[in-house]
Amino acid sequence: MPIPVTTLPALCVDLDGTLVKSDTLVDSTLALARHHPAALLKLPGWLAQGKAALKRHIAGAVQLDVVHLPYNRELLQYLEQQHATGRPIYLATAADTSTAQRVADHLGLFTGVLASDGALNLAGHNKLAAFRQQFGEDFCYIGNALPDLPLLQNCQHPMVANPTAGLRSALRRANITPARIFTERVSPLKAWPKAIRLHQWAKNALIFLPLLLAHAWAPGLVAGAAIAFLSFGLCASATYIVNDLLDLDVDRQHPRKRRRPFASGDLSAIAGVGVIVLFLAASIGLAVLLPHVVARLSPGLALHLPYRFLIWLGLYAVTTLAYSLRLKRMVLVDVMVLSGLYTIRIIAGSAATGVSVSTWLASFSIFFFLSLAFVKRFAELENLRERGGASAKGRGYHVSDIEQLRSFGSASGYASVVVLTLYISNLNADAAHLYNHINRLWLLVPVLLLWISRLWLLASRGHLDEDPVVYAITDRRSLFLGLLVLVIVISAL
Repeated sequence: MPIPVTTLPALCVDLDGTLVKSDTLVDSTLALARHHPAALLKLPGWLAQGKAALKRHIAGAVQLDVVHLPYNRELLQYLEQQHATGRPIYLATAADTSTAQRVADHLGLFTGVLASDGALNLAGHNKLAAFRQQFGEDFCYIGNALPDLPLLQNCQHPMVANPTAGLRSALRRANITPARIFTERVSPLKAWPKAIRLHQWAKNALIFLPLLLAHAWAPGLVAGAAIAFLSFGLCASATYIVNDLLDLDVDRQHPRKRRRPFASGDLSAIAGVGVIVLFLAASIGLAVLLPHVVARLSPGLALHLPYRFLIWLGLYAVTTLAYSLRLKRMVLVDVMVLSGLYTIRIIAGSAATGVSVSTWLASFSIFFFLSLAFVKRFAELENLRERGGASAKGRGYHVSDIEQLRSFGSASGYASVVVLTLYISNLNADAAHLYNHINRLWLLVPVLLLWISRLWLLASRGHLDEDPVVYAITDRRSLFLGLLVLVIVISAL
């Protein structure tokens, strides 16, 4: 016989990590860093007033988007079922009252809200005392982390949602078996490769370009380029995580980006900060090691400016940080920066090997990568138009800009082909040691024209992924054309 709803104990639900897969305090702090970076200087003073006061100040400085938070859908469905029976449900959280109340108002499931009030941080034993004052011993609780252990030990029918390893271990030691477990989280083994964007490391192959075009195969130079590739990859992954953390609120409103590991709550933002520090330290360490490896393997080719690669790596990191904080929201400046970041990789490859970059390669890369940057923005707007939107959030572009971006981007792409033709036509006897069949390089022109034209045609039809790099490494025709380019160059040797 089912238990009458009036006899069921009050159901109390934690917010951070439980009802929501992320931490609203961390999310709010990241939103503060994005929208009011100068306010970060006030954090130590706010924290000195106590954790509850810190939460109150941050909640007053930024208003978190509670509509698009990564809710635990399995738990939310259970709460909806309990609410339909008339059972009293309380949102009980250490988050600030203003944030908790906005979540409660949005969901419309809660009888009341228990939260931190700016003076008392409602967590652990403080939360348990508040429960006993309001419910006595007649309450159920759903939590997720070790501070929830006292509540789970003293409640009826303890339940957990995405429990941390520490809580699971503590529950086993206390011989507590949760009545229900609400799990909704992607495995870290799947989430982290997406978070660090391993597929984007394909861009770092540009580091090898000066070496390849100069046909320099000395062991030290090859090793130097390989170390530079790894160093740049780690640095780039760290900056991608920075970008994702600062873009949490925007990404959660995007139909595709909301599934990113940090936006979806599958990975902790705090863990992301730890990986950023680890990757940047490893990247700098490799950059410092690089000239010593080159000198050891090829003593006669020791780098004249041994730490020039480290300088370009630092410039890349600073530029990407500026892009994440501000430049990405500046119309046209953002695409110039994106294209410049490609070119920096080539120059960094030159610095890592001591092989100079020709003016032809620099000119080609400027126009070619500018076209890729424009097609990225164009594809975003095209997909936005299909969804009925008018402007890209956090970007500054409008759907009405599509035709202008198409003209900018396609013109840049074809300009790069012009540079290639001028380069081939200016090759002379000085290049005989590089190419024995120079005229065969003319076959590169139609191949490049075909790829650029197809890229823009697909973008115009709305069939292009917003990232042209993803398209290039996953599209079979692009891979075939890339193989064809390789065959043509080898045949010209």
